[in-house]
Amino acid sequence: MENQKQRMKDYWRRNIKIVLSLIAVWFIVSFGFGILLVDQLNVFRLGGFKLGFWFAQQGSIFTFVILIFIYVVKMNRLDEEFDVNEK
Repeated sequence: MENQKQRMKDYWRRNIKIVLSLIAVWFIVSFGFGILLVDQLNVFRLGGFKLGFWFAQQGSIFTFVILIFIYVVKMNRLDEEFDVNEK
């Protein structure tokens, strides 16, 4: 019983670690690249648009969608490791 509780604590600790790391990436891309570093990134172009503008308008959305897929893959692996996956 105690072993099961510890396994679930470990599972949730790793789950939170995954979520926080993905949120950190999204924050860096959306706030950092789209707002703080926009002037430095605008020196470069992507598809005819200034890179800072692109990150502010499209980049954070694309990053968010990619992070959703990464989350799904990582959580499926974690679920299998802790034997809490859907069968």
